[in-house]
Amino acid sequence: MRRITRITTVGIASAALALSATACGKSSNDTGSSSSSSAGAIKAAIAYDIGGRGDQSFNDAAYAGLQKAEKELGVKGSEAEPSQGESDADKVARLTSLARAGNNPVIGVGFSYAPAIAKVAKSFPKTTFGLIDDTSVTAPNIANLVFNEEQGSYLAGVAAAKASKSGTVGFIGGVEVPLIKKFEAGFAQGVKDTNPKAKVLVQYLTQPPNFDGFSKPDLGKAAAQGQLDKGADVIYAAAGLAGAGAIEATATAGKWAIGVDSDQYNQAGLASYKDHILTSVTKDVSGSVFNVIKSVKDGKPQTGEIRYGLATNGVGLADSNPAYMKMTDLIAAVDAAKKNIVDGKITVKTAP
Repeated sequence: MRRITRITTVGIASAALALSATACGKSSNDTGSSSSSSAGAIKAAIAYDIGGRGDQSFNDAAYAGLQKAEKELGVKGSEAEPSQGESDADKVARLTSLARAGNNPVIGVGFSYAPAIAKVAKSFPKTTFGLIDDTSVTAPNIANLVFNEEQGSYLAGVAAAKASKSGTVGFIGGVEVPLIKKFEAGFAQGVKDTNPKAKVLVQYLTQPPNFDGFSKPDLGKAAAQGQLDKGADVIYAAAGLAGAGAIEATATAGKWAIGVDSDQYNQAGLASYKDHILTSVTKDVSGSVFNVIKSVKDGKPQTGEIRYGLATNGVGLADSNPAYMKMTDLIAAVDAAKKNIVDGKITVKTAP
């Protein structure tokens, strides 16, 4: 596998520098062509969301897709990390730098890249931009890679209701934004449909424009401890890197944690807590990254909304924990719920 180049953006100064370079460079039509084509090499890049690589969740799933593309497609991959408290101008600079370097596609990992991709895609019309978790900006060279998170979260709600002995379960959202409300909505519906008497505790770590709720494990740990103190014995966190803190607190208390985005039972950084990670709501972020890279390599770039749902295993529930596999009643309930969602008998809410 080829070495993946990592790029760290260092803030406003770099943004200004890159934007200046863009203004003084070639015309849009010239910069729109990918230098990777002329050089005979296929280059692809991902720009990480808050928390960056190593979050054991969302960003790491995107990285896995890039790794797979390097191994199976022979592409040369690049990564770019976010900076603390960055602005949209920083994201514009990052994406501009990646596109100018000849990467095609350039993939923004997370909805926060939407405003920047809307701007940069116009300057590089021959470069495909992947935008994960957002459909608010569209263009012929933008592929909107989105998921039915509420469906996977519904299954987590069924599992939580079945596994709970106290009848109280918890949901922790990183930042209170519409995307994370989808996770909450599906989870709560799944719990209540399974056990109408169950209590669902809900807490968000931060409110926009403060996005620390996706990056600070201590916030997740404190929130989980608060829910444990209120009797929760199953806690589901959709909070990026902060979710690792929630898993730590829940596992330390000997209760069940439910992971998110990646199969967190198999994440090396969470190995100490894996026995208490009941399951994880998975999103095929890695597959979406790989697929958009492959589409460009094949000369048929993806464009528009590319949706990954339960019917195509674009979202799902992990079963890596042997303890989970022994819960036959729980598994039967989850399987029945999945079938009913796919068959249209259950419509999962996208807002609480």
